[in-house]
Amino acid sequence: MPCVFSASVSSRTLPALLHHLARTYHADLLLCGPLAPAAAPRTERSIAGIAPVRELELHTDTPREHLHDFCFTPCATAVSGTIGYLNYTGGLARYGIRSDKPENSPNGRADQKPKNWPEDTPESKLADRQKDLPEGLFRQYAIQLIISPAQEPCSPPHSVDGTAGTDTGNHTARHDSRHDSGHDYGHDKRHGKEHVLECHTAEILPDSLCGKQSAALIDELKALCTGVIPPDPIPAHVAPLSRDALSRRLRQSLDRKGYVRGVERVLEHIRDGDTYQLNLSTRFDADLSGTGFDPLTFFMHMWDQHPAPFYAWLSHGSTRILSTSPERFLCVRDGQVLSQPIKGTLEFESFTEGMEKALTASPKESAELSMIVDLIRNDIAACCEYGSVQVSAHKETFTVDRLIQMYSDVRGTLRSGFTCLDLLLDAFPGGSVTGCPKQRTMRIIEAEEPHSRGLYCGSVVFIEDPQNMDSSIAIRTGWYDSITKALCFFSGSGIVLDSNPESEYRETLAKAGKFLRALAP
Repeated sequence: MPCVFSASVSSRTLPALLHHLARTYHADLLLCGPLAPAAAPRTERSIAGIAPVRELELHTDTPREHLHDFCFTPCATAVSGTIGYLNYTGGLARYGIRSDKPENSPNGRADQKPKNWPEDTPESKLADRQKDLPEGLFRQYAIQLIISPAQEPCSPPHSVDGTAGTDTGNHTARHDSRHDSGHDYGHDKRHGKEHVLECHTAEILPDSLCGKQSAALIDELKALCTGVIPPDPIPAHVAPLSRDALSRRLRQSLDRKGYVRGVERVLEHIRDGDTYQLNLSTRFDADLSGTGFDPLTFFMHMWDQHPAPFYAWLSHGSTRILSTSPERFLCVRDGQVLSQPIKGTLEFESFTEGMEKALTASPKESAELSMIVDLIRNDIAACCEYGSVQVSAHKETFTVDRLIQMYSDVRGTLRSGFTCLDLLLDAFPGGSVTGCPKQRTMRIIEAEEPHSRGLYCGSVVFIEDPQNMDSSIAIRTGWYDSITKALCFFSGSGIVLDSNPESEYRETLAKAGKFLRALAP
């Protein structure tokens, strides 16, 4: 698909532009974090999908061929490239695991009227809420904005100096782990680094109504991107609650006592040989009715204060999905496969030299990662050329969310006759958020966790063509229901034989920390 226009957008203006696209044009956003050699495993660009023209909802009985046709059959009115997500719970059926847990958006069934709905709520609205919602959702768009870092000083047709936007920091700044505790990456405001922004759209037929509408929208976007019309500034984030108020409005599916007992039961399963490692999670539900909570401002605030490589803002009905994931699931570039599982966590308030070595030298954390790397090798080998799967890097580290994380690179070559979508579906859900062995461990998770995971631990994905794709593991993820005014988010920890139950619970709080701090500092 040819590029319609390109423009230079300064890092100072970029957040306001992205916020404006989501607010005004209801764009879906996939946002990368800092793009520097020393930064975390990452996407190479940010993507905004605008004006969806096709949508496919996935259910447990949706044939795989339907998704293949949707992603890879050209559409005259849509730009090439598909944005979508898969729910963890959709992966249960693949392993023959039945779940009867009540669920809410973005998938499942809502069986009860939310407590803060008026008594006179129309039955039609209740019926809409109680219908089956998809196990996944994929969209194609009339227009995509592709935002990538400039390799050299930009000299495109137009330039934006950034004076119209809010100064929220340089999201292409070089990573520096010796940062202050308020930000997860050093923000270098001395350099006027810029992003190159390109707008890709479908070819437009002159007499097509859709084409005329798209052309008008493109003109508006050009004006925004070139500074003719400045994007609206991002409203200042104001934490909606005090800590005392949050404690009254926040519920956990597994509180400290429940989580500790859960870990103890998982350890019994490990000693019995049922599993070697299991990722146990808890769900947080915050009632934000009457607080004036704005999920988009909240999301942009988190991207600024706690940047990570795989942020995603997606909408489905009354639900706004906020994924702040640091973890890549599967990337395919011209048939070359890369998975980057994260296992191993060390929380810190102030970074000091040697912390990474303390993490990589830990037998427990190393065992967590090594087990999952072995599982990932097995998962991707089913779709890769024989002998091509290898671990090219092991026990690497990066910092995100006031945590030092450890990860590995597992690579392979996609086998002839297989697509990136085959790889995604065959390896789903990611092993780092289940444990091993996968099927037996998922059954234990289903029995031990009182909540449904929904999208949490699923995947957000961008598919370009059969040989090119990138996807995240949907951790550090939640969603906001604009009807019930409730925000839910999740956190989990990997349990192995030498896990300490209290320490594992503290790790879940550390991983949920950026959500909790943004709600009530």
